This record gives sequence, C-alpha cells and structure tokens, in this order.
Amino acid sequence: MTNEFTIKLNERESEKVRKGYPLIEKDAVKSQALPNEEGALLKIVDQSGAFLAKGYYGIQNKGIGWILSTRKEEIIDRDFFVRRINEAFSKREQLFEDGNTTAFRVFNGDGDGIGGITIDYYDGYYVFTWYSEGIYHFHKQLYAAFEQVTSFKAIYEKKRFAKQGKYVEDDDFVMGSRGQFPLLVKENGIHFAVYLNDGPMVGVFLDQRQVRKRIHDQYSEGKTVLNTFSYTGAFSAAAALGGAVKTTSVDLAKRSLPKTIEQFSVNGIDYEAQDIVVMDVFNYFSYAKKKNKRFDLIVLDPPSFARSKKHTFSAAKDYTGLLQEAIEITERQGVIVASTNSSAFSMKKFKGFIKEAFRQNGRKYKIAEEYSLPDDFKTTNHFPEGDYLKVCFIQLD
Repeated sequence: MTNEFTIKLNERESEKVRKGYPLIEKDAVKSQALPNEEGALLKIVDQSGAFLAKGYYGIQNKGIGWILSTRKEEIIDRDFFVRRINEAFSKREQLFEDGNTTAFRVFNGDGDGIGGITIDYYDGYYVFTWYSEGIYHFHKQLYAAFEQVTSFKAIYEKKRFAKQGKYVEDDDFVMGSRGQFPLLVKENGIHFAVYLNDGPMVGVFLDQRQVRKRIHDQYSEGKTVLNTFSYTGAFSAAAALGGAVKTTSVDLAKRSLPKTIEQFSVNGIDYEAQDIVVMDVFNYFSYAKKKNKRFDLIVLDPPSFARSKKHTFSAAKDYTGLLQEAIEITERQGVIVASTNSSAFSMKKFKGFIKEAFRQNGRKYKIAEEYSLPDDFKTTNHFPEGDYLKVCFIQLD
C-alpha cells in the first residue's frame, strides 16, 4: 500500500468534506506542499489535525484529487475497489436485464465512490475512461478488482489526462478478445454502431438515452426535424424511427457524413431520404433563414466549447445567441430541445439563457419537460457539479 501524504484543510473546506463534498479543490491546498507524483494516497485532516477522510492525489480540472473514504480504518486496496464496483453493478441490475438496451454506464466516478474514472458497458465489452494520472496509478488494482467482480468479452480504455484535458493517443485495448467494429448495441430498441478502438468518443453519448427516447416516443411523428451539432446522428436516427417526415443533420466535422449514414443504415432507415449537411451550424442557420426553411423540432446539443474558422462557441457565454438563431427557424407550435453538458452553470442559469433568448426574439414559450442525467450516471447531492446535463423541451407559441 502506498504511504499516505497528509494535507490540512481550513475550516471552510473541512466542513465541505464533512458534508460529503468529494473533490479536493486546488484552492484548498494552494499554500501547502503536495506529493511529488500523482497517485499518492492522501490523509486529509482539519486545522486541529483531526482525521477527515482518505483520498488520492490526481490533477483534474479544478481539483487535485478525490475523497475515497471517510472511514479512518479503511484500507485503499483491491478489496476496496471490489466493494465499490460490486455496489455499482447492483444498482444497474435492471439495465443488465433489459434486452432492448445493451449500452449504458456501470460506474460513474464520484457518484459511485471513486472520482476520476467512469466505466461504460457495450454488450459485453467495457470501456474504462481515466481522467487523471492519479487515478490511473491504480489501474492494475482496478482491473484486477473488475475481473473479480464480472466476466467480459474485452476491456478498452480511454486516457483523458494529457495537458488541457486532451486525449492520450494509445492502443485502447486492455484485455480479453479484441472486438470486431463497428459493434452494434441497442438503446431502447434503437441500434447504434460504436467503435471502442477509435479515439476518445465511441459514436454515441450514453447520457442522452432518456432524451432520445422522448424524441422517438413523443415528439417526432409527422415532424420535420433539425439536429444541430449532430455528431453521428443519434438524435436523427431516433427521430426518423419515431416517424419524422424528414430529418436534417448538421455538423462541421467531415466524418459526420459517413457516421450518420451508418447510424441510419443499421436501423434500416433510407439515408438518402434524409438530409445530412457538413457545415458550420451557425452558417447553416443563415442558410436556412435565407431559404426560408422552418422545422417543427430542433435539437440543440452543442459541446461546452467549440471553435471553427469563423466562430468560437462557449456554452456559458453564447447559448442565448444560439437559441435565438434556432427560434427564428422554428415553426409555430414547434419544439426546441435545448441541451448542454456544461458543468459551469446550473439549470436555473440555463433557464435564464432560455428566458433571455425568447425575450429578445419576442416569442412566447413554455418548458414542457426537463431532464438531467439518467440513473446509471449516478451522482451525489453533495457534488452538484457532477450532475452536468441540462435538457429542456421548449414548446413555442
């Protein structure tokens, strides 16, 4: 077992830990010496030296590590990881038994007791995503614990702890039998082609499962649908299968065209009857207005930050403007699905963006439904930043 390195927190930060806050923030330890290498186990104490928690040292965004246990006697070893993984699996039993869904999250970082790591399931294959060198220090113990808990076809891994959070290029395969890709998985009966061996993103964002289901079940039949920042067209496939008259998928990335064609094709949808446009979304808004195009349903799911040759988009600064663009090409009684994965602001502030966009456009609206993360993306009330997804179904007048 690695020796513990002691860090002392002030009263304000100590109280946050006592209340269950799992992240050790950089500002809480900026005047202290820190371990020489990430992965060191931390003993966290208050100003009087009284024990608060055990954690590990790992640089991730605004944190320098995560709390692992508030039990002084708990040993951080393979058995500890076995317990955490077992607990997480027990909470996903219903999903494992659902034959219509074969892709979901089985371990969600701090929500399941180990910040800095997520584990996703794809029909017998698992993907571990590591968010700091600190947690990756324990990868052998975690993989050994995982083998003890469950069987699998193979394990793949994604390392997202290079400078500025960029992806670490490496062979993603870890153990088991290498898969044949694309691998076809199901989500509420919809098929998605995924690639576990091709960079940081596999082809579908699992946190939007509930939203895609509502679009399919309730909002698509007989509608014209615009899917912006469409990536591989997952929302478009859900809408088409839900009875949309036509879908239009818009994304700047050139590979979005073949990827979206593939998602339509694996679901038996005639992709030639759909529109797939490789274009900057903001340029497409201008084009749509010029051509007098209108849509019954518009999906806005931009990245938190994006940059093209002519535009820079930050969800925290620019979402109101993005919504204004969408409002202008939405039919009367239409719906905008406004979504963001930014943890930089709350749902309350997000609704403020919506209110301001409609005020400036002079149209009335109501929020018909709202969503956050699905249950498999387990979070804790003590760390609201972890519940990053905010989705509003906006009904226009």
